[in-house]
Amino acid sequence: MPTSLFTQNTIALIWDFDKTLIPEYMQSPLFRRYGVDEAVFWQETNRLAEHYRQRGYQLSPEIAYLNHLLTYVRSGQLSGLNNRILAECGKEIRFYPGLPGFFDEARAFVRERPEFAKHEITLEHYVVSTGIAPMIRGSAIAGRIDGVWACEFIENPLQPGFLRQKELPIEATAEIAQIGMVIDNTTKTRAIFEINKGTNKNAAIDVNSKLAPEDRRIPVQNMIYVADGPSDVPSFSVVKSGGGRAYAVYNPEKPAEFEQNDRLLQSGRIHGYGPADYRSGSSTFQWLRMHIHQICERIVTDRETAVASKATRPPRHLNASPEEVAASKRAKTPKQASFLE
Repeated sequence: MPTSLFTQNTIALIWDFDKTLIPEYMQSPLFRRYGVDEAVFWQETNRLAEHYRQRGYQLSPEIAYLNHLLTYVRSGQLSGLNNRILAECGKEIRFYPGLPGFFDEARAFVRERPEFAKHEITLEHYVVSTGIAPMIRGSAIAGRIDGVWACEFIENPLQPGFLRQKELPIEATAEIAQIGMVIDNTTKTRAIFEINKGTNKNAAIDVNSKLAPEDRRIPVQNMIYVADGPSDVPSFSVVKSGGGRAYAVYNPEKPAEFEQNDRLLQSGRIHGYGPADYRSGSSTFQWLRMHIHQICERIVTDRETAVASKATRPPRHLNASPEEVAASKRAKTPKQASFLE
């Protein structure tokens, strides 16, 4: 008998990272550790594409900073940098007020009403970032999130002929040497569809597989995407057009970020915005709690409507009035009446 793949009673909070969960770029602790001038690094990164263009090369802006990090490693300024060190630097990442505790509080929102618990609604957190995955996995939120999509580096890249070797040498002093995964502002939308289809939970489901809406693990309308600005417009658009919520945050100390978010709202890119303050009582805390509750209410309504439409009413005993019972008795023969009684 055919059945749906998932129960669709899961809500996904999907988070950008830099400037959304933290006030600075996640690479800042790395630069401090090695004594690298962060401002110079980003100035160089932002001018790479133009310099290479003048030399006849095309450089994708999304991988410019990753390539430049590798150049710093090769030049010795980030000598010995590997994924273990990146994770250690992740421990030094400072989060906005209310984090990481808000991640646990948000999960509790879906248990605040009996009808939500009855339908076993759950909430999951995902980070989709153009930053560095090992740093996110090493940070204070690591144990509170259900998945990470971010950039990865490879240490000890395989050499020509590795398919013919039975044992592959691994250098003890490994450094990051190649880019393993790139997440940019456009491919973030792929991550959203992987969450939507359940690819991250069931490897048998490819992100390009055609799935009916009722067979997708987390409908887009069950998603809230939280980010800080225009670079996330593609993801805002996917979630908003699919019936989900799009919410932007800003650093309260930077008026330009407030204005930027207001322009996103006025242009219809987002549903709302607020300060990057996740403490109880803040407007962002209250907005997210309210909209999580609204999604829960819709899930309850949808599931109960589905039961009502698909389950036929069983036969029931009819409760006749005394007059109807008396009339029935008079219409029966004595033998029939004694049997009925």
